[in-house]
Amino acid sequence: MTQHIEVLPDKTALVERSVALIVEKIQTAIAQRGVCTIALSGGSTPKPIYQAIAGHDLPWDQLHVFWGDERYVSPDHPDSNQRMAREAWLDQVPIPPDNIHPMPTGSQDPETDADLYDQHLQQFFKLESDQFPCFDIMLLGMGDDGHTASLFPHTEALEICDRRVTVGNKDGEPRLTLTVPVLNLSRTILFAIAGENKQGALAQVFAPEGDEQTYPSRLIQPVEGEIWWLLDAGAGAKVTASD
Repeated sequence: MTQHIEVLPDKTALVERSVALIVEKIQTAIAQRGVCTIALSGGSTPKPIYQAIAGHDLPWDQLHVFWGDERYVSPDHPDSNQRMAREAWLDQVPIPPDNIHPMPTGSQDPETDADLYDQHLQQFFKLESDQFPCFDIMLLGMGDDGHTASLFPHTEALEICDRRVTVGNKDGEPRLTLTVPVLNLSRTILFAIAGENKQGALAQVFAPEGDEQTYPSRLIQPVEGEIWWLLDAGAGAKVTASD
């Protein structure tokens, strides 16, 4: 595992650095393999990142966009991660519709939709039933409770290692989420984290020893890929940067 920790002066610098790194990784993947697969995160921090990426001239027909997690709401709901990414980025660029792979939320049953997305990943990545996909880029955020994607503290989703997609639980509300093995198989994992309220969780995540059940972001340790922690000054005030 290769780990990089960067503390940026402010949120504007965090967005600029994130965009530069994501664009670089998209271009590298396409140059090496002819295609790039990226999984998006939700929340407030990624929105300006997505808006900035939309301003770049990229080979959109060679980019395939997935999601790391999704609230169990309709695609037009204000809380939908898909809606946010489409409005900020995907609707602004000429990406083929078939290159956009949102998590389904329409069956009225989260387990059914988790299975549907699991099967979609198997088919797209041409996997055997027990294999996991290798995304080129996995974008993640972290809550002040240490959760990432929809992997919340002390929930069953943290234990799921035999599926690609499962149902997360946020205070009794279902979410769809990629599982820990999928996240860790990614070539590049990028955490973009802003705000002083993240300091406590980050201290626990970076501690030599800690509780993964209480701070699930500790579980994110790429198997062979690289992990980037991009933090603004508020989040990273007590974190030591590294190469």
